[in-house]
Amino acid sequence: MKVSALLAAFSAVQLLSSALSFTPQKPNMSCPSSKRDSSLKMALTLYGSQGSRSPLCNWAAYELGLELKMGDLSRNPHPFGQIPCLVDNDGDATIFESGAILNYLDSAANTSLTKKEQAAVLSWIAWANASLDPICFLETPEGKVYDTGLKQPNRRIDKLNDILGKQQFLVEGGFTTADVAVASYLLYVLQFFPGVDLSRWPHVVRYMRECAERQAYAKAFGDNVQNFLVQALDDMGQSKKLFGMF
Repeated sequence: MKVSALLAAFSAVQLLSSALSFTPQKPNMSCPSSKRDSSLKMALTLYGSQGSRSPLCNWAAYELGLELKMGDLSRNPHPFGQIPCLVDNDGDATIFESGAILNYLDSAANTSLTKKEQAAVLSWIAWANASLDPICFLETPEGKVYDTGLKQPNRRIDKLNDILGKQQFLVEGGFTTADVAVASYLLYVLQFFPGVDLSRWPHVVRYMRECAERQAYAKAFGDNVQNFLVQALDDMGQSKKLFGMF
């Protein structure tokens, strides 16, 4: 089963489970994205669905203050007919692949990022797609996802944990689109493989929880998904603390 199929399956489960047993929690609204200065309104159309990677594009747009409208999938201009796909009607531009869309949205917004910070955002988005995705989702030669590599120790995730032990988010100074890219994949893992234990990386768990708590994340992925993830990460953090007592 491909990642897109896993996303569609999880979305269907969420629609059927409107009353999760977890205690609802309000998104953290006290930590807005500090690295943007934009309420830019653009003629942006996103072709996608909840059963795809497109919600991470919605998440980025909400964080950046950009308005998106959802397009009719029968008119999707993606050259391979896939989603997500973004159209900027002002610039007559078509952008496909989630990483490219994140980069485009970030450049379209009037952010206050320095060149150094912009470079970091670009690098982390590329890392998420090129390096993190294959760790999060193990595939057969046919491209079917069968497991996650986060069940086992991993040096790259060890390094990510070290980085997040020294700073709150990936780019010093605040939440950026880099965090949308990286946190989305990490949080997808818990949705597809809810039994996975990430407590060996406590700083990553803390980071995932803070990203999942964001108001824009709930708006993009839904309150049920947010509550499920926050509760799971809370439990993971508590189990690590309890283990440390013995």
